[in-house]
Amino acid sequence: MNSELTMIPPAKPIIGQEERDAVDRVLASGMVAQGPEVVAFEGEFSTALAGGREVVAVNSGTSGQHLGMLALGLGAGDEVIVPSFTFAATANTVAVCGATPVFVDVDPETFTVDPAAIEAAITERTVGIQPVHLYGHPAPMDQIMAIAAKHELWVFEDAAQAHGATWQGAQVGTFGQGGMFSLYPTKNMTSGEGGMVSCSTPELARQVRLLRNQGMEKQYANEVAGFNNRMTDIHAAIGRVQLGKLPAWTATRQENAAFFDANLAGVVTPVVREGASHVYHQYTIRIEGASAAERDAFATALREEHQVGCGVYYPTPVHRLATFLTEVDLPVTEMLAREVLSLPVHPSITEQDRDRIVAAVNTVAKAGA
Repeated sequence: MNSELTMIPPAKPIIGQEERDAVDRVLASGMVAQGPEVVAFEGEFSTALAGGREVVAVNSGTSGQHLGMLALGLGAGDEVIVPSFTFAATANTVAVCGATPVFVDVDPETFTVDPAAIEAAITERTVGIQPVHLYGHPAPMDQIMAIAAKHELWVFEDAAQAHGATWQGAQVGTFGQGGMFSLYPTKNMTSGEGGMVSCSTPELARQVRLLRNQGMEKQYANEVAGFNNRMTDIHAAIGRVQLGKLPAWTATRQENAAFFDANLAGVVTPVVREGASHVYHQYTIRIEGASAAERDAFATALREEHQVGCGVYYPTPVHRLATFLTEVDLPVTEMLAREVLSLPVHPSITEQDRDRIVAAVNTVAKAGA
């Protein structure tokens, strides 16, 4: 272990004085629950990241997925096609609606869902598709929307990691009937905790608003059985400040990624498809041909010998988690779960950090060759 070096963290929320001032402003107002800050944040987020679609603020990205699909009518007996190479919440939110997630494979280069696999998985019970814009790279939404139209399915985008990413010039979260953005602390922007649901119609937005607030639009006039999934004004105030900083942070992530692309050796660097704008929530390399143990040893060497933080997203495919344990053959997903490793790409890393990261990865890769 090199104790002279400071650990470069794999992710780092950036909270500054402006965010603190915004929170103090809300606290001084006495209005800390869902109020005018949430309304303002929804409008600003819609303009900046959702193509002008109506968006609904909620208390987490997972809540956004859950309420969005409930609002689309998802229920018992239904099937939704999802990639297995993702965070568990993608499938969990289908399951907690009483429906069944149907797991499919992904593209080995972009890590996003394979349209051919979607087509092959459709049954008479399929009602929707939930593509994931994983690590900040958009899924191939033109192909996915064509499949959905052909089979009369809805599409709900998981854009948790993809704030500002575009596919063929259009922002993610604006293709399907709905979409979700996460505002968790380690995402490209944060509200401390929270999520946003983009909605294609006023009717869908109204249903999500009802579901987030105990089924009420007017106090004590409950229309449906709902939840308490509201965002507070404190969180919204933080999110509004972060939203203004996001473009510069995204540019820095992309600059960092370009540096890694040009200088890393001995590993497989991320692919960006033509027509895609990647926002690099994660910069994910592959240790090609590695076993999970070999990949984990690579990560341990980066951390302990070079003080370079890194993470594995995700070591266990969702279809193999104890909550699902589905017998399905997903060879690309299994390969990626063995080989992927995410490096620090966040805006807080310095040029010196970038040099250290490259030197560390290239040294460890060479040693293992």
